[in-house]
Amino acid sequence: MGAAAGTIRGAPDVDVIIVGAGISGIGMAVHMQKDCPDRSFMLLERRADLGGTWDLFRYPGIRSDSDMHTLGYVFEPWREQKAIADGPNILAYLNRIADERDVRRHIRFNHKVISASWSSADALWTVEVEKDGGKRETLRARWLYMGAGYYDYDEGYDPGFAGQDKFKGRIVHPQFWPADLDYAGKKVVVIGSGATAVTLVPNMADTAAHVTMLQRTPTWYFIRPAEDRVANFLRRIFSEETAYKITRFKNVHLQNIGFKRARKKPEKVGEFLLDKIRDELGPQMNEADFTPPYNPWEQRLCLVPDSDLFVAMREGRASIVTDHIERFDKNGIVLKSGRHIEADVIITATGLKLAVAGKVKVSVDGEPIDWHRHFYYKGMMFSNVPNLSIVFGYLNASWTLKADIVSTFTCRVLNHMRDTGEDIALPELSDKEAKAAEVVFDFSSGYVQRALAYLPQNGLKDPWRLNQDYLHDKHMLLHGPVADSVLRFAKAGTLTVHQNSHVELAPLPMAAE
Repeated sequence: MGAAAGTIRGAPDVDVIIVGAGISGIGMAVHMQKDCPDRSFMLLERRADLGGTWDLFRYPGIRSDSDMHTLGYVFEPWREQKAIADGPNILAYLNRIADERDVRRHIRFNHKVISASWSSADALWTVEVEKDGGKRETLRARWLYMGAGYYDYDEGYDPGFAGQDKFKGRIVHPQFWPADLDYAGKKVVVIGSGATAVTLVPNMADTAAHVTMLQRTPTWYFIRPAEDRVANFLRRIFSEETAYKITRFKNVHLQNIGFKRARKKPEKVGEFLLDKIRDELGPQMNEADFTPPYNPWEQRLCLVPDSDLFVAMREGRASIVTDHIERFDKNGIVLKSGRHIEADVIITATGLKLAVAGKVKVSVDGEPIDWHRHFYYKGMMFSNVPNLSIVFGYLNASWTLKADIVSTFTCRVLNHMRDTGEDIALPELSDKEAKAAEVVFDFSSGYVQRALAYLPQNGLKDPWRLNQDYLHDKHMLLHGPVADSVLRFAKAGTLTVHQNSHVELAPLPMAAE
């Protein structure tokens, strides 16, 4: 559906609406102040406080699964000794930035974005929000920046285990951790083997009688110190800013080298990772519990800081069982092997549900957007969706690395539009190009595979590819041209937006989990 030529009817409330006041949203606000000081903005946050993920998740030991020299912002040094930080310290970092950089006054808390509709005639987004008590409000902006994360805040993934109603103990999903949960001296089973489970097990083992990590599939683990000794040494001889830049450079390049080596020589990388666990567990190690059926970095590596998981196992406070669940019973879990694991508390660390654009209902010129019919553009906009950028962080590196460069490129686009007098920026994809694009998503993680039917499409080549290569993206977004052969600029009322409405794109077959 297109728009007839006309003039802009009504003025926007702000130039840019930022959805979410977590890492992505706060970062964009600072970049706006620095790179687009002549533009107005507001942040809409559905919760009562900032922090996003780090405000939502409250389970024991919650921490970063990336080093804070890359999970921190490019513009703000991480000043703590520990590079693998816990949730409260990350929240303190975000709050300090929001206060010191005057971001907080731009945030509207308890404002949940329900829908966003674009008008090509007006070159404006109309955003409907729900406030406390259910009251609705409408806001208008020239640009929409989606910093709401990539998973569903309302639901975690629930595989639906048989017999859950028969279990006499307590069942908890980590995303909704109850403040009154008492597991001291109790037998705990944590179902899962991802980052959440690996964090929970050693932390709960400090007070529980015993914690069993029950996994269907083993995971690749990477052991590293919680403190970065090089970073802390550099801080003693350089300024905080200089030490941070050097450490960030080091960590980005080491991670990039490690990822590419895992893709080229997976057997050697796998053996290296297993050797580290053998050193920790010695004869206690059951190789089957630590040998995944996939190569390193085909799913995200799980970080084990200071080997805390393996220390708990070595001391007999925790253990790992690899098996499939038959059913729950009143006293625990029956496995398909016939084994029974007793439990007083069961934690279902079974993963997240992905959500696109914070589940906001988006439409363009009256036509609802089906994200699965759209392709990523430079990993931060979508084909045939105007004036909208989004952060989808890396699966093989820190989220904030992507958030920083997406914010910078968005500001570059806004400044280009100001300088040329244009109102609309549209990554234009024709039906022919959409049909010819090869769809790929080379991560086999369950949460990604479960969402393929509704995630946006990922093409084989730039600019329609969601890359997992920060250095490549950094060059493209920070140093590549803004006005390329794909990103089309236009004035309000002069552009017809085509939605590839008849292009049928089947999801990829799901990989075995």
